Amino acid sequence: MIRNINHIGIATHNLETAMNLYGKIFGITEFHRERVEAQKVDIASFRIGNVLIELTAPTSPDSPIGKFLDKRGEGIHHIAFSTDNVDVELARLENEGIALINHSAQAGAHDMLIGFLHPKSTGGVLMELCQNR
Repeated sequence: MIRNINHIGIATHNLETAMNLYGKIFGITEFHRERVEAQKVDIASFRIGNVLIELTAPTSPDSPIGKFLDKRGEGIHHIAFSTDNVDVELARLENEGIALINHSAQAGAHDMLIGFLHPKSTGGVLMELCQNR
């Protein structure tokens, strides 16, 4: 079952520049930093209330974030939702006719398992499902 918003992913060309900007806007001085090799990204994240904001920069031009930036530029990349079981939700949604990017859970940031739904089936919004390990 999908429970709540886990985080909002924001694509950026330069993580340091984005951290400076968001730090000024929200008064943030501490960011969680992490590299996710499997996704070819570096992230810097912080909380606003109960929602995690995840600034995401590509480590390779051929990464999904790199391709997104080439096509659309910087901005909101995805909205992530928490679930108890990514694989079960991906299978359920595929059975409902939702196109998937991932057909099984992948390694993600914050030691989570993740899976993406294709925006062509979700009204143009890239959605991510997240599960704590």
